[in-house]
Amino acid sequence: MPDADIQSEGFRQNRAARRNALVEDYVELIADLLAEGQEARQVDIASRLGVSQPTVAKMLSRLASEGLVSRRPYRGVFLTDAGRAIAEDVKSRHRIVEEFLLALGVGQDSARIDAEGIEHYVGPETLAAFARALDLGLARLFADTRAHPDSPR
Repeated sequence: MPDADIQSEGFRQNRAARRNALVEDYVELIADLLAEGQEARQVDIASRLGVSQPTVAKMLSRLASEGLVSRRPYRGVFLTDAGRAIAEDVKSRHRIVEEFLLALGVGQDSARIDAEGIEHYVGPETLAAFARALDLGLARLFADTRAHPDSPR
């Protein structure tokens, strides 16, 4: 069994990530919609997240009160500088995790879906290790072993 301090730190970090995951999902989606040249409207956010519009309205009020979004009547939702910073961080984590999973041979759809969850829970040290492995050619290594199934692993 792990040391009690290490174990409790793992549980603490997990709870913090769970609290932040929803906020991160919303700002990431809003950034994606805006980047595609669309307005981030409540109806579009609800559709993409698979939740009701009242649920989105409640979260948008929370995000506005936390200074992450601004809302303009009849114009949708926009990210503040703080919201954009969070979205950029989440998108970076998502990209690294998804590329790592793809490098391991996980299929495109599974990698995208799994990265959507893992991105919230992966710690900085692990994320840096994923990035280093990718930089060192992890995808090439796994591609070589898939191409040569008889090779030792």
